[in-house]
Amino acid sequence: MSGLAPTQGRLRGLVYQGLVILAVAGVAAWLVGNTLANLAKRGITVGFDFVTRSARFPISEGVLPYQPSDSFAWAFAAGLANTLMLAIVIGAVSTALGLVVALARRSQNPLARGVSTVFVEALRNTPLVVQLLFWYALVTVGLPNVHAAMSPIEGVFLTDRGLYLPGLRLSSAALFLTLSAVVVIAGGAAYAQREIGKRGMILGGAGLVALSLLGLAVKAGVTVETPRLGHFNYAGGFALTPELVALLLGLILYSAAFIGEIIRGGIDAVPIGQWEAGRALGLSERQTLRLVVIPQALRVIIPPMTSQYVNVVKNTTLALVVGYPDISSVIATTINQTGQAVEGVLVLMAVFLTLSLSASLFMNWYNRRIALVQR
Repeated sequence: MSGLAPTQGRLRGLVYQGLVILAVAGVAAWLVGNTLANLAKRGITVGFDFVTRSARFPISEGVLPYQPSDSFAWAFAAGLANTLMLAIVIGAVSTALGLVVALARRSQNPLARGVSTVFVEALRNTPLVVQLLFWYALVTVGLPNVHAAMSPIEGVFLTDRGLYLPGLRLSSAALFLTLSAVVVIAGGAAYAQREIGKRGMILGGAGLVALSLLGLAVKAGVTVETPRLGHFNYAGGFALTPELVALLLGLILYSAAFIGEIIRGGIDAVPIGQWEAGRALGLSERQTLRLVVIPQALRVIIPPMTSQYVNVVKNTTLALVVGYPDISSVIATTINQTGQAVEGVLVLMAVFLTLSLSASLFMNWYNRRIALVQR
């Protein structure tokens, strides 16, 4: 009888699991059936046929060109491009700022340490929505109108209608040459990372090639356009709307506070002996940090940074608070116009699930790449 007990236990476990699966499937079927019945009563058809229809609503700004006559599908693409732009810019800038904050928190200078501590504690312990509303109010109410614009740097204008900067106008040939220069520099840096002994020669050669390409790009057609005040607003150059400025300020500073603490914790986790070893080799504090400490700290920093970057992606949905047209704003408008709430929410969930998993997969790949290999 004792020999049959494990088999009976496994069988009982399978029965329980089967009952749970049936219960979940039954609840899901009831929810789907109830939803379809309610939609049918309201005359709403289920499906994604609406994405080919004309959207007929404007998107105030965006990375991709968009007209109200474009389809809902292209409106989704325009909103997604805005979301991707936000996630990339916020992730990159907040990481750089977070490194500065982390080093300031570890500084022997009391002023730098005190300011960075106040920065971190204030931003980490204040709701993000409140911070976004504060920055939006500051940009729209605290700044002067266009006729009394602040100009901290020549060619840069701060107004209640946004931030205006000098902009580059590139021809197709100039754009191609500029991108080629970026590829050359990135490729040279990556190769130099592997060939440590030839770093100076490789980076120097890549820099010369990149400068040559940039020189050709200038000759091919690169002009600098400075904003000029018209009757009602500035024209020309590069403009950032108040909504985008407030959103970038709020999300970058908020994310930098968390990232700074992650980086500081990673640096503190490196044994003090590694600093002493760097000094014994004749390295300066900066060289020891860059060549000895940071590479080891990355193994501690990367895992929590993964969830932080995923949070950056998800926090872009708060663009709704200040009225910036990201993918969530576009889908909310689409739901209001078409009534296809289920489809809209499914698209939104699929978009952010894909973006979050992509960020997580990339960071996990990088974490495996820098992990110590046990021999």
